[in-house]
Amino acid sequence: MCHKDIVEVTADPLPTLDEIANSVQDDAAGAISTFSGTTRNTFKGKKVVKLEYEAYIPMAEKVLMQLVREARNKWNLQHVAIYHRIGTVPVGQTSVVVATSSTHRADSMEATRHLIDRLKEKCPIWKKEVYEDGSVWKGQCH
Repeated sequence: MCHKDIVEVTADPLPTLDEIANSVQDDAAGAISTFSGTTRNTFKGKKVVKLEYEAYIPMAEKVLMQLVREARNKWNLQHVAIYHRIGTVPVGQTSVVVATSSTHRADSMEATRHLIDRLKEKCPIWKKEVYEDGSVWKGQCH
């Protein structure tokens, strides 16, 4: 069986959730799970204007591929796609998407949660939250 893994860190707007879900679709997969992270308009009572992300793309994509391999060692997955946007991401827009497909839903659901959690822990992508009254760097995607 040929597994397809996609990792992309880009300054461009991300593909739609439907497009990403379609990229991991497989006739052998009974489940597709996704996580989509969007910029919200508040954080701890402060009005968020936008998020700004920075990354060294080759290193970030290398780490994402390591996380995909880690997930493949734990769950039986068909295909995996992880997209992360860098640059300015206004309120309401998507900054990160994780999609997985598997024969059974538990593998896909657990792997998707694991991948987004590990991405936030390990991937060298830095986030700055810009508020109406200033901004703060949050370090790696926390």
